[in-house]
Amino acid sequence: MDQIISQQLNAFVLKYFWQDVFFIFFAEYLAYFLGAASFLFLLVNFKKYWPMVVKGLAAGLLARFGIVEVIRFFWHRTRPFLETGINLLVAKINQPAFPSGHAAFFFALSFIVFLYNKKAGLLFFIGSFLICLGRVIVGLHWPTDILGGAVVGLFSAWLVHRIFRK
Repeated sequence: MDQIISQQLNAFVLKYFWQDVFFIFFAEYLAYFLGAASFLFLLVNFKKYWPMVVKGLAAGLLARFGIVEVIRFFWHRTRPFLETGINLLVAKINQPAFPSGHAAFFFALSFIVFLYNKKAGLLFFIGSFLICLGRVIVGLHWPTDILGGAVVGLFSAWLVHRIFRK
């Protein structure tokens, strides 16, 4: 199923230059905009949003550099561009694919933002989804890598929120 979905999504690449630019932007650069947007909350209302930024950063770092790395240590999964004829639009990565570190970090951040501001949280979730979709389309991840990363991110955010609440 992973292979079929990946090949269907990757079939959109290398057809139109402008389309590939969007896919690359989503996969590689939208993450910077979400990161900057989370810090813009500090400029809007520092007193209200500094705990959100701290929790979001803590949850994202726990997800990406804690849980994801432990899973990758025990389960090495190759990336789609190494196993199939999928076209790679970005630079090769020499790390295991499962779970997606981007999905883990940005879904953790999105969940924390959602807890503080529902509208902004929904926008962050949409941005996280676009990042992850882009990473599948450009050939870096399998769909289940994204799903696994999202679960890790949501769990990390829930855990960090519970710990900070006490």
